[in-house]
Amino acid sequence: MKDGRTVANNVFMLYIMNITQLVLPLITLPYLTRILSVDGYGVVSYVKSITAYITLVIEFGFLLSGTREVVKVKNDREKLNKVVSRVIQGKLLLSLIAFFILIIMIMTIPILKRHIIFALLSFGSPFLSIFLFDFLFRGLEKMHIVTIRYLIMKGISTILTFVFIKGESQLNLIPILDIIGSIVAVFWIHKELQNMGIKIYFVKFREVLTTLKTSFVYFISEISTTAFGALNTFLVGIYLSPSDVAFWGIVMTLVTAVQSMYSPISNGIYPHMVEKKSIRLFSKIILFFLPILFIGGIITFFGAKVIILIIAGDKYIPAIPYLRESVPLLIISFFSILFGWPLLGAIDKVKETTITTVSTAILQVLGLVILITTQKFTIPSLIFVRTITELFMATFRILYVYKFRNLFSR
Repeated sequence: MKDGRTVANNVFMLYIMNITQLVLPLITLPYLTRILSVDGYGVVSYVKSITAYITLVIEFGFLLSGTREVVKVKNDREKLNKVVSRVIQGKLLLSLIAFFILIIMIMTIPILKRHIIFALLSFGSPFLSIFLFDFLFRGLEKMHIVTIRYLIMKGISTILTFVFIKGESQLNLIPILDIIGSIVAVFWIHKELQNMGIKIYFVKFREVLTTLKTSFVYFISEISTTAFGALNTFLVGIYLSPSDVAFWGIVMTLVTAVQSMYSPISNGIYPHMVEKKSIRLFSKIILFFLPILFIGGIITFFGAKVIILIIAGDKYIPAIPYLRESVPLLIISFFSILFGWPLLGAIDKVKETTITTVSTAILQVLGLVILITTQKFTIPSLIFVRTITELFMATFRILYVYKFRNLFSR
């Protein structure tokens, strides 16, 4: 009973955060799409897709591997401090690599070269995320800290956006406001660490490399997943017009917002599943959310026009059919996410989980190559390829779960 309450509380707190992740961008999105030109918003959307890659490099799968390590040593303060120290040093090393990658992108991609300052400033928030220690608080099942820090960080940047951003000439202020919100959150997290007695110290470089090696398989899985999102936006910026980048960005923002509602379930049950491997709890969660999932899909399909007009305005009417075409993707991705790390990862099938992700990423890239070489690279064709590959991953993972069903606790 206590375990159930803990999981429910974790899921609840993460849902508060993810509802906020859904609401705050949807508050600023209509504002930005109206004060910026379509091309200007396309720049914002494109750079955000680049920072998604940067964040993945810095995180390096630690949200999964780090959380797992914390769960194992959470009752030993000395070992816990060492795990946290290794992860933080690893992230600092990775941030140097990520910054170097960003510089190369700025030098080679025209849309970034035209907005160098904006792109460089956008590196600030991913870098500061190193000091938010999400992996630690998830492993300790203190999800309320993760939620509160997000509310602080994004609440501040959202309020400041309405106060200071009045037109396209202030484009560079957008990442600066995100940095301000992140800095305040970092200071708040620092106080929480002091209260908990967590101490960070330098560890041997060899230990940091060992930590990176351990997390590498998780990183491969996470970076492969970006073939479904950020890579598509990256290629849209190269092969399609800035306005198409904006239309694609609007639809993917809405798709990501819906998919973010699945993350609290995944992240909330992951520590518990690692410890208990309870298939009963997992089954109950799936059955509970199925009706909500399909009703949401129906509302999105028939209400696509209203949603686009409210969120983005009449300049983005061409994006309406794209949102409708994305509904199957929204439904299928629920199963691919839930049958991944929360289930396969919990029974130590890291290799199998990674295989499903990498295989799907290869299929996705192959689909993109075909679209480019056949000159069929359009937004509808992108959505179709994205949906088919998501279905492949969901099916692959479900088959693995069935194969290893005896490893779960009943």
